[in-house]
Amino acid sequence: MDWLSKLERRFGKYAIPNLMYYIIIMYAGGFILQLINPSFYYQYLSLDASAILHGQIWRIITFMIQPPSTSVIFIIFALYLYYMIGTQLERAWGAFRFNVYFFAGILFHVLAAILVYLITGISLPIDTWYLNMSLFFAFAALYPNVQFLLFFVIPVKVKWLALLDGAYFLYTVILAFFPSYGGGIFGIIYKANAVAAVVSILNFIIFFLGSRNMKPYSPKQVKRKREFQKKIRPVNTYANGAKHRCAVCGRTELDNPNLEFRYCSKCNGNYEYCQDHLFTHTHVN
Repeated sequence: MDWLSKLERRFGKYAIPNLMYYIIIMYAGGFILQLINPSFYYQYLSLDASAILHGQIWRIITFMIQPPSTSVIFIIFALYLYYMIGTQLERAWGAFRFNVYFFAGILFHVLAAILVYLITGISLPIDTWYLNMSLFFAFAALYPNVQFLLFFVIPVKVKWLALLDGAYFLYTVILAFFPSYGGGIFGIIYKANAVAAVVSILNFIIFFLGSRNMKPYSPKQVKRKREFQKKIRPVNTYANGAKHRCAVCGRTELDNPNLEFRYCSKCNGNYEYCQDHLFTHTHVN
């Protein structure tokens, strides 16, 4: 069992379902706030490491409300894209793992901002733009052959768009080291973007490579489970009233409410397994 599975088994009940829905509402609120008072965010809510270390700890949370754009047209497109990608990732991973990915990214941003301030004395204006952009890497890792319409016309597979996304991240990091961009307020902004890009990629790498199974809940598996659930009636439960039972150990959600159950896409039939036996059972042919 990988470290994510262990965490999910212990803390999974605390996960926030439909997390991306609340994030989109938060961005919409931040967008309205910027229309009403553009300076309020930077004065009282932004990720200012100096202010945080002097007691304004609410900034650790409130910096998240900064919207991805101040353009009405672009923000509608961006929020729709974020919502689509985020909800699809949550369906594939489960609420807990998506929560871990997003909030770990937030934590890395905060720690990076504080660390840079302690070393250099500079408070970098870091936001969540690159964290949201990193969701696209995760989406491409799960669905590399899904097609998006570039400019609403040109069909392009997600894996190629992810390469462009990666080039954009690399350009952001390199730009911070150019002497011509290193001075003044713009130099600070470039460095802030570079730090945000690095920690977002770091979060992606830790999440995927630090887990033994990169795709624990494949799209095929999720689809198969949904199709099976549509075919059965709600009253079709086991004799003891349980709705899920592991085909290996026989445990149900009544034995342990924290157990997660998944259907195996490689077994011939609708066999359901608990989280302890999903990856260790012998496939039924």
